[in-house]
Amino acid sequence: MQATVGVMGTRVQDRGRLMVPVELRRQLGLQTGTDVILDVVDGALRVRTMERVVKDVQAMFRPHRRAGVSVVDEFIAEKRAEAARDRVKLIR
Repeated sequence: MQATVGVMGTRVQDRGRLMVPVELRRQLGLQTGTDVILDVVDGALRVRTMERVVKDVQAMFRPHRRAGVSVVDEFIAEKRAEAARDRVKLIR
């Protein structure tokens, strides 16, 4: 497990730029060009990598997964059925 860096301060620069100290960048795996998502949670700015956001969303939906069922296959089947109904309506 990676050691965490303690609380650190920084200052907002011109045009709203925020300097993230190197220790925090290393801890988060941030490199030049890394895409991040910013949001505010309980009045605090949260910075997450896109990879972290994807993992968080997957974890959030994991309890709703049904074994042996592909949501993608279900969605495609629903869309095909919908298209077939629309074709029948056009023929009438």
